[in-house]
Amino acid sequence: MKESVNKALRETAETIGLEALTFLLAEPRQRDRFLAETGFEPADLVGNADAAHVLGAVLSRLMEDEALLLSFAANQGLAPKDVMKAHEFFATDGGRTRPLGSA
Repeated sequence: MKESVNKALRETAETIGLEALTFLLAEPRQRDRFLAETGFEPADLVGNADAAHVLGAVLSRLMEDEALLLSFAANQGLAPKDVMKAHEFFATDGGRTRPLGSA
């Protein structure tokens, strides 16, 4: 039972993270800021967009900017708390093998 709950939580967090990445990349100013803050290069994202460290960094970026978080949540029809839960998943463990923001 716990395994199925963790799998569902992971899938939800990954989906929200990928939607957030798409949201950030769609706006050049936000994209450039995200890349500058994380040190990622666009090529880093090509094959690693669904990697836990990338999704965690994306969601961390949203947590740093309340207006951005609220805009993303409204755009996706999500409650901000759902985005926060996804961030928490990656910020705690989330299966990541590298620190957030490291490529």
